[in-house]
Amino acid sequence: MDNKFNFWFVVNWLFGILVFIDGLLNLFRGNDFGFGVFLIILSLVYFPFAYNYINSLVHEKFNFSINYLMKITLGIFIIWATLAVGALAEGYYPGLWY
Repeated sequence: MDNKFNFWFVVNWLFGILVFIDGLLNLFRGNDFGFGVFLIILSLVYFPFAYNYINSLVHEKFNFSINYLMKITLGIFIIWATLAVGALAEGYYPGLWY
């Protein structure tokens, strides 16, 4: 990577960290252990150090690669699922909303 600022690199890192933290919140404080693990695994798609490994694994198993459109669609799904059934939606963290 060159020395110029890459906006999407920063967005990927920030979204990956937010999803990872939300997965930890669901894992330890929420009532759905499996959903927390699911979010932590999905957050790996947004980290550059894990993206190449996951992309090659998906390409090897299913013969397609994960592009930016799939990452955006996955991000929308993660936000929807988190706000619908996550620990934040179920009121385990009431102080985060105000």
